[in-house]
Amino acid sequence: MGSISEARRQELIAKIQEFCLFDDDFMSKVFEDDKEATELLLRIILKRNDLTVTESKGQVSVKNLRGRSVRLDIKAIDKSGKLYNIEVQRADDGACEKRARYYSAVLDTNFLLPKMDFEELPETYVIFITEHDVLGRGLPLYTIERTIQEANMVFEDKAHIIYVNGENKDDTELGRLMQDFACKIPENMNYELLSERTKYYKRDDKGVTKMCKIMEDIKQEGIKEGIKEGQQKGRLSAYIEMIKAGLLSVKDAAIKLGIPEEELQSKMN
Repeated sequence: MGSISEARRQELIAKIQEFCLFDDDFMSKVFEDDKEATELLLRIILKRNDLTVTESKGQVSVKNLRGRSVRLDIKAIDKSGKLYNIEVQRADDGACEKRARYYSAVLDTNFLLPKMDFEELPETYVIFITEHDVLGRGLPLYTIERTIQEANMVFEDKAHIIYVNGENKDDTELGRLMQDFACKIPENMNYELLSERTKYYKRDDKGVTKMCKIMEDIKQEGIKEGIKEGQQKGRLSAYIEMIKAGLLSVKDAAIKLGIPEEELQSKMN
């Protein structure tokens, strides 16, 4: 593995053996570019046998110049043009309702180009697969739709949010899928396709090498982001001090920092 020592490699391999599909980086790699595996996942969750996935990408970064950028675990498209974002979350606070709302909005804004008609927006599904029952009702699946309350009818904006409760491991297709998501041993998984994909990254030398590299890249990226964040905080503090000393206006400081005036004002309070 080049720059990675054998001792570090063995350390990473040990960590890989503890991964399951509830670990987002591992899950993203297992499903990345695998239309068949993604199709299996969506067919079980949506209870649809007619669904055909034409594209599946893992760890898709969506930049937002004016707001918060996101990284989608899995972004997929089916043959009818429907758009899917599949997220896995171990932490309860990582799957809050407003995050689902934001991810749904990101799918729309990232798709619709200037001069495109609103009717061209595709039907979208944001699916959170959570290790715990974050909505707390004991249901295996939660399907969220906007409704017209006075008429007791669905508002047909074609945007869907689904929460899959990972605590449900009953003897159903969905329950067996959640068993597989929690399983660390590929040979013990229910679905052969997921077992084989997981086995590749845990048992096959090429797959293990790829996963080790990914883990090292993630570590280095985290270090770089930490340095960058520290530098940005340093610049922010310096500009705030200059504003307080009357050496710089809020407007000019905001321009130099590349953030809205309102955001800079809120950081000063």
